[in-house]
Amino acid sequence: MIDNATFSSRIVSERRLIEGPVSDVQLQLINKRRHDLQRFSAERTLVMMHGATFSSASLFDVAVDGASFMDVLAQAGYDVWAVDARGYGGSSRPPEMSRAPEEGSPLANAWTAVDDFSAAVDFIRRHRDIPRVNVLGMSWGATIAGMFASAANAKLEKLILVTPLWLSSEPLRIDAGGPLGAYRIVTPRAFEAAWRGAAPEHARDKLIPDGWFETWAQATLATDPDSPYPDAIRAPSGAVQDVRAHWTAARPTYDPGSINCPVLLLSAEWDVDVSFEMAHDLFVRLASAPYKRLVEIGQGTHMVLMERNRQQAFDAAIGFLDERAVPAR
Repeated sequence: MIDNATFSSRIVSERRLIEGPVSDVQLQLINKRRHDLQRFSAERTLVMMHGATFSSASLFDVAVDGASFMDVLAQAGYDVWAVDARGYGGSSRPPEMSRAPEEGSPLANAWTAVDDFSAAVDFIRRHRDIPRVNVLGMSWGATIAGMFASAANAKLEKLILVTPLWLSSEPLRIDAGGPLGAYRIVTPRAFEAAWRGAAPEHARDKLIPDGWFETWAQATLATDPDSPYPDAIRAPSGAVQDVRAHWTAARPTYDPGSINCPVLLLSAEWDVDVSFEMAHDLFVRLASAPYKRLVEIGQGTHMVLMERNRQQAFDAAIGFLDERAVPAR
């Protein structure tokens, strides 16, 4: 177990709002770093993007067993940032999210999120006076990271894609079918059944250690304090629209072959949302990466960063970021 007091005393934690790519949008950035980190560099800066349903605070910064993923990255010496796209977490909520979901069209598709993520990366580069950053995206956030990387290679050091959304010949669980409103209403307690249900029956009780789900659910609900729905958050529907228009329609939103930085893909054995076959297909297409790696975490699901085997994913990510030598082509 990680000593929480030690972590909290060593880590500087800040949240700030920055201007988005358009005048009426503000974006929330979470930043964590060691208190003694004095020199900022491209190699030691990491910017992260959340998935389709839960914001960055929910996916990356829930402290269980003494520390969050962001805490562990910060303690490892990284200046780590997490971005909320508009409609998520502490960033601006479109006016449609104050009305019933059926009164609007799906909000915050991948292109909107890429604009927001790009604005955040450019702010961080200016703020830290660095030319490049490392980027990590999870699930739909890996789509955003991949789109950003394919168009802005000069701004990247390395790319990490965690349980990355990619092409599928089968329907995906995130799309329940039927008409799409502006946003979805998501109840953490109901989500728990789908989360545990991805694991074999004998492993479901131990997948999430005691107390972790309750801590995560409380933190997740806190990311949408203005939700009018009891014990639920609002999540934009644009990502589900992306699934229909692109990921189950054989129309990828970016070309992995145009990414020319080192890439790590993290998959999970029991991930029924992004299968290993999907991740491997993406991996094979990363033809321009100077080097690449595909790591499958055993006994983990799509939410592997919040499960009992999360340290394996943490170690794989930090080990990849720490590497300095670039193997020859």
